[in-house]
Amino acid sequence: MAAVPKIDATKTHVVQELKHGNPLISCRFDPTGRFVFYGAQDFQVWRWDTKQNKKVALQGTDSWVRGIAFSQDGAQTITAGYDGRLVWWETAATTPKPLRTLDAHHGWVRAIAVSPDGTLLASVGNDKLVKLWTMADGKPVRTMPGHQHHVYNVAFHPDGSRLVSGDLKCHLFEWETATGKAGRRLQAKSLYKYDGGFKADIGGIRAIDFSDDGKQLAVSGITNVTNAFACVGNPSVVIFDWKTGKETAKHLAKAKPRAVAWGLALHPSGITIGAAGGPGGGFLYFWKKGQANEFHQIKMKDSARDLDLSPDRIHLATAHYDGVVRISRMTAKA
Repeated sequence: MAAVPKIDATKTHVVQELKHGNPLISCRFDPTGRFVFYGAQDFQVWRWDTKQNKKVALQGTDSWVRGIAFSQDGAQTITAGYDGRLVWWETAATTPKPLRTLDAHHGWVRAIAVSPDGTLLASVGNDKLVKLWTMADGKPVRTMPGHQHHVYNVAFHPDGSRLVSGDLKCHLFEWETATGKAGRRLQAKSLYKYDGGFKADIGGIRAIDFSDDGKQLAVSGITNVTNAFACVGNPSVVIFDWKTGKETAKHLAKAKPRAVAWGLALHPSGITIGAAGGPGGGFLYFWKKGQANEFHQIKMKDSARDLDLSPDRIHLATAHYDGVVRISRMTAKA
């Protein structure tokens, strides 16, 4: 196991920005850490070369893209769009064009994940289905029904034997990877509410992450909702003990801004990191294990709509509504 890098979250600062100019909805580092792929509301996915500071469009997305993942060797990038398609790309191609396109779901594909051994791709969407595909050729492996609501997110357990999917009402379904057999069902109850006044559901599993050792499962979203229409609620992350399935922590924001925790990362040092955005602005939060409120928070220039931890575990990428991708470093300034 790689050594845990030494970080000081309280010294986190932005070290690089790409001003795209159109609101952003997703971002992911490639396995090398050189590229940041991001989805924008201009219906395209873009690749930012952070070393050359150049961006290139992936030709042919034509959709809002929230799901971005990579093959184990990093040679291929997979995107998942609101048009129901999965698209494979050559990660480092001079002019990225589709290698393979699949009509995968009816309606939005909300999220995708690649298995730890790199052989399978999981996808989830508004058709309430969880699907598995072979990474090598995109062939369907199996479809797993069971959710009664839009499925927002999916993640593989680090040992690869199971995966977890989470939906609008914050139900978490465990599945056996090899058979598709349904296992435990958990729920992050605090991250969902039905607003009787507006007759609307608000909530959903906006992000999922496992700790590197597989002992913790974290999910994020919005809590304390009082008005679904105006997004009056607060960002929150809920932690489960994976072995017992019991909720062990509920991370909250001290100032209670009007925002959703759109992204999260469980850092190997034991810190939970969250990125939030909404009417109250954009924030990065840092929580210690077992503590309800953050020990450090950073007010961002605009609403954060996604977060990804770099392969070096020192840098963070955040995608923002103001059309800027920001990379932050979690160590003291040089």
